[in-house]
Amino acid sequence: MFKKILLVFTIISLVGCNATKPVIVTAKKAPLKQKTEILRATKKTNVVRATSTKSGLSTPAKSQKGKQETEAIVSTSKTFVTNDVIKIYIYQFKDIAMGNMKSYGIPASIILAQGILESGAGRGDLAKNSNNHFGIKCHAGWTGESVKHDDDAAQECFRKYDNPSESYKDHALFLTGRSRYSKLFEYSKGDYKAWAKGLRAAGYATDPKYPDKLISYIERYNLHEYDNQVLDVNYVPNEIQIVEELTIESRNIVSNSLALYEVQKGDTLYSISKKFELRVEDLKQKNNLSDNTLSIGQRLVVK
Repeated sequence: MFKKILLVFTIISLVGCNATKPVIVTAKKAPLKQKTEILRATKKTNVVRATSTKSGLSTPAKSQKGKQETEAIVSTSKTFVTNDVIKIYIYQFKDIAMGNMKSYGIPASIILAQGILESGAGRGDLAKNSNNHFGIKCHAGWTGESVKHDDDAAQECFRKYDNPSESYKDHALFLTGRSRYSKLFEYSKGDYKAWAKGLRAAGYATDPKYPDKLISYIERYNLHEYDNQVLDVNYVPNEIQIVEELTIESRNIVSNSLALYEVQKGDTLYSISKKFELRVEDLKQKNNLSDNTLSIGQRLVVK
């Protein structure tokens, strides 16, 4: 009987020991809570990183929305410009180019395309430092000012001008005054492709792609329409295309930093020269004007 009582007591003791196991289970649950908290903290960190990455991508998205194209123009220097910079350049010098076409027989489209390419649309080193927009070197007989610049060889001699309009005029004299370019003037003034290829063949540039580059600028920016305007052939005004696409800021650049004056009703060369303290002859020379005729809206270089 005593043995049976002892056996029952032993069983009850074992059952009592098993009852303490939930304490061990509870002890295991504590680390699980900590693990859950660590996972949550990691998740929050990931959210912060995702936000940071998204923020970093916002700048390229804006530049795509602006539809601005940037290109490198390589001539006597490497220059990066946007298409608006090129349009501003065309708008500034188109009248001078058309004037030279009338006076010297060189297509305005070729003049402008060469100006864009050789000067980096006015942003290249030679254009900024010496107003040389056509990469013309000193050559024998040059008596004007000069600058040194690395090109085909180190520190070559390039011509320096007081203003861009002088560079445009010298470019015309350079082509008309040298026999090696005489064949160019046998081509039609409306055949810009023949002129582009002829310049390369005559030795104006060593780059084999020079004609293709000129033709590309002419066709992308419709520069041949200025030839048509001078020749009065199939001319369709394209001022809206060239000017109206410019932003207000771009127009301010044209009027301020480039020192241009827009002719108003009643203006004369004399009145404009007095306004900017210039001689009439100097004003005509700066803008390559052969007579005193002005038109409303015409832009003149006054500095």
